[in-house]
Amino acid sequence: MPVRIEAFEADDLPNNPSVPEQVLTYLYSHQDHAFTRSEIATGIDEDPNTVGTALSRLKERELVRHRGEYWAITDDLDRVKDAYRLHDVTERLNEDDDGIDPDEWDAVAPDEPHPSERDE
Repeated sequence: MPVRIEAFEADDLPNNPSVPEQVLTYLYSHQDHAFTRSEIATGIDEDPNTVGTALSRLKERELVRHRGEYWAITDDLDRVKDAYRLHDVTERLNEDDDGIDPDEWDAVAPDEPHPSERDE
């Protein structure tokens, strides 16, 4: 949904749940079913390509399962609860201190490659 340029420039943007949050909520609410990417996109009223990207990332984090063209919430619901708690704490910390400064993070972060960049 577009926003007026004045809202964009004033950083007065809507604070809606992210697509991954919406996907997890949808799948959690429908634990007894598996859905196609398009069905999930329709269910949360988001673009199917955006939903596809979110599903791939959620799969990497083992929060969803994938078989054929179907997707479902992981059967390890404790993992989902733990991910939600971590997300919630991170959001609150970001609100308290205006977030993480990327330059400061780069200065102190370990030089380990991202898991997707590691040789297996």
